[in-house]
Amino acid sequence: MPVKNNIKKIRKERGIKQLKMAEDLQVTRQTFTAIENNKYNPSLELALKIVNYFNVPIDEVFILEEVKR
Repeated sequence: MPVKNNIKKIRKERGIKQLKMAEDLQVTRQTFTAIENNKYNPSLELALKIVNYFNVPIDEVFILEEVKR
């Protein structure tokens, strides 16, 4: 089951620059770009840091998509 995220949407709604958020979370901008574009899933630690950064429930940021069979 792929994991999708709403990080880019939430970040833009709040007027936060990608570089600023990456620096605040101590990751590279390239890593953050890959996460936002669903090319890379963050570690559990980083996922929890992102949720805390936005101060929202985890299911508002990350979505587990079911695979249709």
